[in-house]
Amino acid sequence: MFRVREQIACPDMMRNGNSPVTIAFLDTGVSLHPDLLDRIVYFKDFVNGRTVCYDDAGHGTHVCGIAAGSGLLSGGKYRGVAPESKIVMVKVLDENGDGSADIMMQGLAWIVENREKLQIRIVNISIGLGTLKDEEKKQQLLEIVEDAWYHGLIVVCAAGNLGPEKGSISPLGVSNKVITVGCHDGGYFRDKSNRCETYSGRGPTKYAIKKPDLVAPGTDVFSCNALFQKHDRKNPAYIKKSGTSMATPQATGAAALLLQKKPFLNNETVKKKLLYSAVDLQEPWTKQGWGMLNIKRALDI
Repeated sequence: MFRVREQIACPDMMRNGNSPVTIAFLDTGVSLHPDLLDRIVYFKDFVNGRTVCYDDAGHGTHVCGIAAGSGLLSGGKYRGVAPESKIVMVKVLDENGDGSADIMMQGLAWIVENREKLQIRIVNISIGLGTLKDEEKKQQLLEIVEDAWYHGLIVVCAAGNLGPEKGSISPLGVSNKVITVGCHDGGYFRDKSNRCETYSGRGPTKYAIKKPDLVAPGTDVFSCNALFQKHDRKNPAYIKKSGTSMATPQATGAAALLLQKKPFLNNETVKKKLLYSAVDLQEPWTKQGWGMLNIKRALDI
């Protein structure tokens, strides 16, 4: 995360007296990692119905760490983008990272229903759902995603990992009522044939021509390890993962910083600030959207 924070111009700390922002994550769950546990405000499990925090796949914990990890166990080196943010975890994926559109819809509907009670402002969806061939389910899912946006929530979705073919954006990222995040590692990993940008989902889509909206680094991103055990070398505090799932929470964290600085901003304004401040990488729009996430510029405009 140290390298990633530099790439996206993330400020070291931002303490302005305003209340931290609450982010809801649709994912595999979250562990009681020391970097996260003091800010997990609610855990809802649509897979196994458990009430105590857990993450049997590790994906959700890693994603939460990128957006909101404190970096406690690394002396701040692997701190997330918005380390004061609060976390609501909605588990919709199983131990294999698999889930259904039906469970996804239940999770999203629950977030909308509980947004005021839990003071949720942002929803992070680092989930691709493959190609989702069922058109009826796809439309239902899009309607619930857009309903979340209409209720004032900022919805941030992964572009998916099915690129680089045209039209390979995830079914969840095709709407104009979300911020769709693809992968790009800038000047890093040029010799790595399987770097994230080579398989990041690409536009266009039949719903919105200009997708993804922006990009962020997604290759070998270090963040919280759900299996961390103290004094266990096999399960260190941090591990690296790659994919648009890792790029997405960087934009989510950026949105949280914007709202922490200016709580009165609405979702449309936050989206515009993130897009208009992105750095043009001179790549095709279908690959980079507006460009690389740049948090400092977003906070300044």
